[in-house]
Amino acid sequence: MKSPSTTVARRYALACALALAGLAQAQTAAPTPPAPQYPALPSETPAEFVAPTAGFNYVKRSVMIPMRDGTRLNTVIIVPKGAKNAPILLTRTPYDASSLTNHAESSDMESILSGYDNAADVIVQGGYIRVVQDVRGKYGSEGDYVMNRPLHGPLNPTPVDHSTDTYDTIDWLVKNIPETNGRVGIIGISYDGFLPLMALVNPHPALKAAVPMNPMVDGWMGDDWFHHGAFRQINLSYILEQVVTRGNAAKWYVSNYDDYDMYMRAGSAGALARERGLEQSGFWRKLSQHPAYDSFWQQQAMDKILAAQPVTVPTLLVHSLWDAEDIYGPVAVYKAIKPKDTNGLVHLTLGPWNHGGAIGDGSSLGALKFGTDTALYWRQEVLKPFLDRYLKGDTNTPPIPAVTAFETGTNKWRTLASWPSGCPEAGACAIKPVPLRLAANQKAVLGGAPEAKAYDEYVSDPAKPVPFRQRPIPPYGYDEAKGQTWPRWMVDDQREASGRTDVATFVSDVLTVPVKISGEPVANLVASTSGTDSDWVVKLIDVYPDQVGSQPQMGGYQLMISGDIFRGRYREGYDKPKALAANKPLSYRFDLPTANHVFLPGHRIMVQVQSSWFPLYDRNPQTFVDNIFFARPEDYKKATQRIYHSSYIELPLVEKPMSAAAR
Repeated sequence: MKSPSTTVARRYALACALALAGLAQAQTAAPTPPAPQYPALPSETPAEFVAPTAGFNYVKRSVMIPMRDGTRLNTVIIVPKGAKNAPILLTRTPYDASSLTNHAESSDMESILSGYDNAADVIVQGGYIRVVQDVRGKYGSEGDYVMNRPLHGPLNPTPVDHSTDTYDTIDWLVKNIPETNGRVGIIGISYDGFLPLMALVNPHPALKAAVPMNPMVDGWMGDDWFHHGAFRQINLSYILEQVVTRGNAAKWYVSNYDDYDMYMRAGSAGALARERGLEQSGFWRKLSQHPAYDSFWQQQAMDKILAAQPVTVPTLLVHSLWDAEDIYGPVAVYKAIKPKDTNGLVHLTLGPWNHGGAIGDGSSLGALKFGTDTALYWRQEVLKPFLDRYLKGDTNTPPIPAVTAFETGTNKWRTLASWPSGCPEAGACAIKPVPLRLAANQKAVLGGAPEAKAYDEYVSDPAKPVPFRQRPIPPYGYDEAKGQTWPRWMVDDQREASGRTDVATFVSDVLTVPVKISGEPVANLVASTSGTDSDWVVKLIDVYPDQVGSQPQMGGYQLMISGDIFRGRYREGYDKPKALAANKPLSYRFDLPTANHVFLPGHRIMVQVQSSWFPLYDRNPQTFVDNIFFARPEDYKKATQRIYHSSYIELPLVEKPMSAAAR
């Protein structure tokens, strides 16, 4: 029973609280007094500033274009001053249309466009009307954002998608820009390259050309999110920044100088995602719930979608041979749609670039020097005539070759009749699959009989995974000023890995004749593990001579020509994860990325095999668990790995190296 004094005190406290609450409510309800006015000293800021642009060589307009569902998309239109009957070159983007059209504060159109995602020289020289639009849900556009928003269907019950939004945008542009000739092209890199592919689904009649550059095509099979089932955890920062706010305001923070340490201390990819708040992201929740190649991923694969569409729009697919982001997509789309191309509308470029490198300086990449600006050559000799022909209706401009491929090693451009092919348009040759066998004494041997029972062995320890590049590993990013060298990691010297005891290395004798490959090498491993799951990383490498007089730092350089990872649990089917039988030799067959390379005399061919590529990919615990995203610390165990000498890399060998088409 409470005392009377306690009861009185409580009643008094309650009365005070109610009085304060009433006062707060009254203050909230009271109208806000007007801001004080000082006519004697008025504001010096005009109600609206109108910037003089008389000396500009362009006119910039910003409009909100309505879509069929009423959502309005922020669109920046840049018209060359004095333009008449000019074609439109459109890019749709989740990366801020305002920033992409304002790389400099300048009165010059080429200056404001010089940067991502603009081939500024071609745009300005060609007199194109430049249009850049924020996709729905990003930056200045209305609506909801969904990563790579699927087409209307099982994964998207709404009536709108990137195909319909592109159609509605083009329809508005040709009706509302008086300076246009009514012909529209769409171009873009990466995500902006995925969007031109979407535009090819039920395209608008005014769409006359598409240039998907390094496009996202299949996020599970070999582009941004997975490669053959292994998760590219390096992209966690992108997933956070791209999805959780409309304007990419939330930023991934750095907690370690060496990214290797950050990912190791977190444990699993799922643990790091949880630590950084990614569970608030709808895309992360979907991704982590679909670790296998199920219908969620299959129904979004653009190569599969476009294979079911007629080819009606001239299309130039652009692939970078050392693309650290989307090395699968462009060639996959080419293989899907080229067989249906009866009118010569589909073209392919393979360049010696990193991701998006075709719009920059293409004279070098990392330590590699090409002797000429390969990107400038491509823009002027391939992109420009392609756009001129189809957007200006200039039939006097000859059609570009079916395939324009840079041949690394010899550093020459080749014009080809098809891909894969080592043949010039008027030439005759053949590609023959030839095994590069992983033999005894760490030898790589072209041809010959396999040694079925012999093997090389190493121990894979998840506590000490193989770094994907030399440590300390800088954070993911494209800002060289901040030490972010991610875009060129694929041309890093691989000798750091070749000296590790947990990497099996096989190397050929010194070559006496050139060996040219064109196409996709295929890894054919026969391997065993003492665990019940395993990753297999295979790298095909060009080993330079011990001394290179013209460039001494290239002496003994180990240049990766093609490499990829395969998650063992998917050996029997990408949609059927299954534990591996321990200590049993099993076969694994998987494609490596496209190459167009000549191993020169004096060089050697090397193959490296390992079971981790960290932190580019998440660690396999080497114990089968249902979902590796959420593996526990105790699941990670050492395993003894054996690479049997019946293993080989199937090389797409060009039997007659071409010379006539070299330029």
